[in-house]
Amino acid sequence: MSCHHTHRRAFLADLGMGFTGLALAAMLHKEARATGAEVWSLPDGKPHFPPKAKSVIWIFLNGGVSHLETFDPKPPLTKFAGKSISETPFAHTQNPEKLKLARVTVVNDANGQQRNKLFATQVGFKKYGQCGMDVSDWLPHIGSCADDIALVRSMYTTDDNHGAQTQFHTGRHMLDGEFPTLGAWVHYGLGTLNQNLPQFISMGRREYWNIKDGHYLGPEHDAVPLRVDPKNPLDYGKPEGPLTAEEQRIGFDLIGQLNTIRGVEYPNDPALAARIKSYELAYRMQQSLPDALNFSQETAETQALYGLDRPETRPFGEQMLACRRLVERGVRFIQVQHGAGGAGVWDAHGGLKKNHERNCLAVDKPIAGLLKDLKRTGLLKETLVVFATEFGRTPGTQGSDGRDHHIFGFSVWLAGGGIKGGTIHGNTDEIGFHAVEDRHYVTDVHATILQQLGLDSRKLEVPGRKRLEIDHGNPIDAIIA
Repeated sequence: MSCHHTHRRAFLADLGMGFTGLALAAMLHKEARATGAEVWSLPDGKPHFPPKAKSVIWIFLNGGVSHLETFDPKPPLTKFAGKSISETPFAHTQNPEKLKLARVTVVNDANGQQRNKLFATQVGFKKYGQCGMDVSDWLPHIGSCADDIALVRSMYTTDDNHGAQTQFHTGRHMLDGEFPTLGAWVHYGLGTLNQNLPQFISMGRREYWNIKDGHYLGPEHDAVPLRVDPKNPLDYGKPEGPLTAEEQRIGFDLIGQLNTIRGVEYPNDPALAARIKSYELAYRMQQSLPDALNFSQETAETQALYGLDRPETRPFGEQMLACRRLVERGVRFIQVQHGAGGAGVWDAHGGLKKNHERNCLAVDKPIAGLLKDLKRTGLLKETLVVFATEFGRTPGTQGSDGRDHHIFGFSVWLAGGGIKGGTIHGNTDEIGFHAVEDRHYVTDVHATILQQLGLDSRKLEVPGRKRLEIDHGNPIDAIIA
């Protein structure tokens, strides 16, 4: 089609010069629907039902935190330490195939008896709050927040190696392929709360198997990686050389015009759409992010609350304080990866006591500071905080003083955002081996978060990507207020 010798594409390109690439993409999307082209109904950015939470802070501890030394004390481990499971009253809880899958080192002696030994709990526990929650002596600050926490002691997963990090984020085993993370689904389903900041942010290092989020939803639903550095918070987030604001605006306008022309030629290119979106957002973020990360605006008391006054707690404390400052400015979903790198710093196959004592010290006060700060500012009512890890650790010893990966029972907790604080839900067996009461696969945590945000995951499916029932999970109703 043409009009006065002007090709339709050229006409749209000229028209688009006054619009952003996103506005033009929206026009083309509507036109495609009108002409019967195959498109799906994109979310309108509104919740499906009234939400109880606006934002999520997703704290993920890489490597596999031992539930047995943090939130699920098992006195029999100490009482029967050094004995094989078959030599204890708990032999009935075991199954050879499950032992094999759980990577517990099982060695039989000449009489065919198991020689893998139970490993004593490496730390003491105290009861905290009116709820009487047992929390490790390594986590006293989090313990002081017990009445705001809903502890789930009955999680399980199926990937017994560190691909379980991806499984916890997506709900799928790595061997199934690549699937969107929970943060990507939230980004896909809900509109922004602040046009000048990204809706989905990631802090902390991410390994190559867990570095993307959007996958088949498209790269525009990947998290924006952020450093807690007001001078350089983003990769390529500032000009290479000295530019005035006017020069920078002219440059962005030119890039916008070129992207618009390209967008008309390739309207269905997700990588281009994501790139245009990132350029537009980057321009706005250059003004907004430095202010959000300027901790000098905080009192000395608040900085100390997060542990910024101590070298052991300062790095993670800065990330937690950044989380509060970002959610109060309207960032929807923030995922913080603690201790990534190789398997993850919590992967204590040996030296568990030293490992967990050091890592707990790094995160305990900052996480508790976040909860207390959100509560006193009123933000905890609308902010859902999640404390998670890919799996637990075995009741049996590995080597002389470590624990191996354990997928059959471990703990996570949630707080705020309409969650029932002071709740202890689910149980593992007498030695912390199997989740035996109110068992929950990782997508039950996803379903709980989505429900609190007002989203129905079944209304977010896209054509050609049929999701399994286990992908959706079921909300953990017992911990919802």
